[in-house]
Amino acid sequence: MRAILSPLVLTVGLALASPAGAQDLLIHGGPIYTGAAKVEAVAVKDGKVVFVGPLASARRAAPGAKDVDLKGTAAYPGFVDGHAHLSGIGFREMTLTLEGTPSIEALIVRLQDWAAKHPGSDPIVGRGWIETHWPEKRFPGRADLDRAVPDRPVVLTRADGHALVANSKILALAGITRDTPAPTGGQILKDSAGEPTGMLIDNAMALIEAKLPTPSAATQAQAVKRGVDLYASRGWTGLHNMGASVDEVAMQAALAAQGQLPIRIDNYMSQTEGQGVLTKGPSQDPTGLVRTRGVKMYMDGALGSRGAALLAPYADAEGTGLLLTPPETIKAVLAQAKASGAQIATHAIGDRGNRLVLDAYQQAYGADAAGLKAARWRVEHAQVLAPDDLPRFAQLGVVASMQPSHAIGDLFFAPDRLGAERLKGAYAWESLLKTGAEIAAGSDAPVEKGDPLVEFYAAAYRHDLKGFAGPQWGLDEAVTRQQALDMLTKGSAYAAFHERDLGTLAVGKPADLSVFSVDLMTAPFADIAKAHAVMTIVNGKVVYEAPR
Repeated sequence: MRAILSPLVLTVGLALASPAGAQDLLIHGGPIYTGAAKVEAVAVKDGKVVFVGPLASARRAAPGAKDVDLKGTAAYPGFVDGHAHLSGIGFREMTLTLEGTPSIEALIVRLQDWAAKHPGSDPIVGRGWIETHWPEKRFPGRADLDRAVPDRPVVLTRADGHALVANSKILALAGITRDTPAPTGGQILKDSAGEPTGMLIDNAMALIEAKLPTPSAATQAQAVKRGVDLYASRGWTGLHNMGASVDEVAMQAALAAQGQLPIRIDNYMSQTEGQGVLTKGPSQDPTGLVRTRGVKMYMDGALGSRGAALLAPYADAEGTGLLLTPPETIKAVLAQAKASGAQIATHAIGDRGNRLVLDAYQQAYGADAAGLKAARWRVEHAQVLAPDDLPRFAQLGVVASMQPSHAIGDLFFAPDRLGAERLKGAYAWESLLKTGAEIAAGSDAPVEKGDPLVEFYAAAYRHDLKGFAGPQWGLDEAVTRQQALDMLTKGSAYAAFHERDLGTLAVGKPADLSVFSVDLMTAPFADIAKAHAVMTIVNGKVVYEAPR
C-alpha cells in the first residue's frame, strides 16, 4: 500500500514527552484507587501526579488547580486495552454491524435494510455475527445472502474475524468453485454435493478479501479517528493495537501532532508490514503517544470456527484445527526480533497452538532464559492450555495477553468443542496468576465490544451480561476485583514495557485516569454491567467527559 501521510518520525528513546493541553487538576469527591491504595484526592501538575492522599494536603500540593469533583463516581489508573484492532473498531462503526443478530432470518433482514439504505453496486461489508444461539444451528451460507442481495457482492465476517460468509456474486468474482483448492491454513466449506457454501475459514478468507476495494486514505483516516474517539469515550486511556499497517501508524502520528489523538497507542505491526520494526527495533513519535513495539503473528485460528489448533481432535467434529504460519517463517521472524529488540505478539488459541508458540519462543533464545524473560514476548489469547503448559508462561517470562469477555461468550459453545476434561485449561486466568504469570487483559475489539467495564465484569464474575453461568464455566477461574483491576492497568503496562510510567497512580507518573459511574471494587456485578465511563484523563488532559 502506498504511503498516505508523512512518515512517522522515529526517536531512539521511549520516554514520555511533555503533554500538550494538560491542566493542573485537583481530583476528589469519590473513591480513587491508585493501584496500591484507596485515597481521597489526587493532585496533578504539568500532566503528572504530584500528590495522592488526603484532600487538604492535595490542595496545598496544587494551588490554583482546576477542581474536578467526581460527585461520587470512582477513579482508577488508566485502563489500557491490551489487545485491540484500532482500524477495525473504527470501520465497525462505519459498516454493517451484525452484533446481537439472533438468527439467520434476522441477518437477512438486516442485510436487506442496509442494502436499501445504501443503494448502488459497491460491495456490502459487515461484521459481528455469531451463530452460537441461532435457532438454525448452523453457519449462514451464500444461499441465505443471495435471498437478501443477489446482485452485488456481500461479505459478512464472523465476530471472531476468523471466518466469513460470501454471497454467490463475490464467490464468482473470486473464481471460487467446487474445484478451488483451499490454501494452507484455510478451509473452503462445501455442502454435501461438493459445492462451496460461501463459508471461508482463516487463510481462505484472503481469496475473497482480495476482491474487495481498498478503502481510500480518507476513509482509513476516518476509521482511525472514529476508533480512538470511541475508546476515549469508554474510559480507555490507551490500547495495544494488533496488526497495524505502516499507513495506520502514520495516521495516528498525524493526529497526535495535531493534538487530536486522545489516547496512547502501542502498535504491533502486521507480519507483512513489520520489517521496519524488525530491523530497527521499537520506536515512538515525538509526542510519545504513538509507539511501535513489535510484530503480531498468527499460529492458529479461532475456536468458534474450529480453526484453533488442538492436540487432539475436536469433541464435536473431525480435525484438529489449522496452523496459519509456516514454522520456518516464525523462526525467521523470531530471529530478527531477538536481534533488534522488537517485541513479538503471537495469536494462539488452541492447546497445540499455544504449545507451539511457547516452544518456538524457547527455541529462539536457547539457553539464554534471562534474555527471553527480558524480551517479554507475548501470547495473544492463550485461551486453551494443556496442564503441562500452564506454568511455562511464568517460567519463560512470556506474557499472557487475554480477553476476559471471550470466556463469557465462548463458554456457550466451548464445552462442545473441547469436552469436559480439556475445558479445565480454558480461559484459566486464576490458574495462570497462581503460577506467577503476567496477564495483560484486553477486549480484542471489534471481535468484542471493547468496553473496559465488560472486561472487568467478565474477569471478576465470569457470568454473561445477563448473570448466567453454565455448569462447565469454571467459576473458580474468576479472579478477584483487585486482580481484574491489575490485569487491565498494571498488566497492560508491563506487557508494553510501561510499568515505570503507567499502571498505577503515583507521584511522578503521568496522570492517566479512568473514571466510571460505579465503584468497581464494591458495586454489585449487575450494576457494573450497566455502568458507563464518566471521564477519561490522559497526561493530565481531560480527553472525554460524559454529559451530565
